[in-house]
Amino acid sequence: MIQRTFFVLLLGCFNAVFFDAQAQVKEWTLIWSDEFNYKGLPDSSKWTYELGHVRNQEQQYYTQSRLANAEVQRGKLFITGRKEKYPNAAFEPGSTNWRTSEPYASYTSASISTQGLHAWTYGRIEVRAKLPKGKGLWPAIWMLGTDIDEVGWPFAGEIDIMEQVGKEPLEIHGTVHYPVGNDEEYLSNGGLHVQKDLARKFNVYAIEWSAEKIDFYVNDDLYHSFIIDHAGIGPDNPFRKPHFLIINLAMGANWPGPIDDKVLPQQFVIDYVKVYQKQL
Repeated sequence: MIQRTFFVLLLGCFNAVFFDAQAQVKEWTLIWSDEFNYKGLPDSSKWTYELGHVRNQEQQYYTQSRLANAEVQRGKLFITGRKEKYPNAAFEPGSTNWRTSEPYASYTSASISTQGLHAWTYGRIEVRAKLPKGKGLWPAIWMLGTDIDEVGWPFAGEIDIMEQVGKEPLEIHGTVHYPVGNDEEYLSNGGLHVQKDLARKFNVYAIEWSAEKIDFYVNDDLYHSFIIDHAGIGPDNPFRKPHFLIINLAMGANWPGPIDDKVLPQQFVIDYVKVYQKQL
């Protein structure tokens, strides 16, 4: 009799857990995705490109619509960082600006974005990816507020779903950046996840973003949470506004450090990108 009672209790617990898991799955609705089931350049109805030397004094030159740096094949997107001499279209003789002072770049890569095409406020943003390997590499999956061109950084807000630098091959960073006051001072709030085989296996990097908090996940392991009100309770809180998505492979700059040319070329491989929102 005791054994039977124990079995019934276990069965009841199993059913409760099963139905709770089913409910959690059903509460999310897929609203946007790219599973890269085509060949050639990234879908232009979903993605646009950053071009040139863009930020952080990174050494790579982001190219546009170039298969050597961003190509869809075999059901995946390959973003490739290369060492090669490439003309700098923004070159200005005599310039002292790091973006325009050199006629050629020594490295190329790609940064694709949904800016001007798709943006979201709240939801689960999920990317399954395999990372490149090597010092000086800086793959990232991140978001910026859609008003970035009007208000600038950090006022638009930044959500780093996944960042990794090659000199720290086991570490994944998830971070938010937001303004403090009316000048360009900002705060960063982030977490660190340690994971093996980042360059050998695909992992799922995700956030679940609500009006209350942003949760950061690797393979559904929650490793960091950020409370939205920490960025302000008024209308200027950037994390209550739409953000667009960016996926890029940067090279060089202060954080990743010097590039190990011997490992190049390297590929940041994206299996899929999915955006979910809660059912009402």
